[in-house]
Amino acid sequence: MKNAVRILKWVSGSLEAILGIPVIGGSIVLSLAWTPLMFMLILHIVTVVLAKKENLKTAGNILGIITSCLAWIPFAGMILHILSAIFIMVEAANQEKETKKSIV
Repeated sequence: MKNAVRILKWVSGSLEAILGIPVIGGSIVLSLAWTPLMFMLILHIVTVVLAKKENLKTAGNILGIITSCLAWIPFAGMILHILSAIFIMVEAANQEKETKKSIV
């Protein structure tokens, strides 16, 4: 299950990074009538629930939940998407390092 959480973190972090690209992310969100924000909200909630079950860090995805709720604000949304992507991917990378250390 820890691998599933790690994969979900990489996926959610990557999607947040794409949505954080100034023109592209805004175009995606606007052209799909803000449904990417709802999708990301659900993805972050699922990741937080699964991470809590495995006693893993959830700060990045909690920031992602906040981002999904506030990303309709143009400039703030872009900054929040970028910050969420960074935090989530750092958590995923650290989790990957811890997994490799425990194997060796």
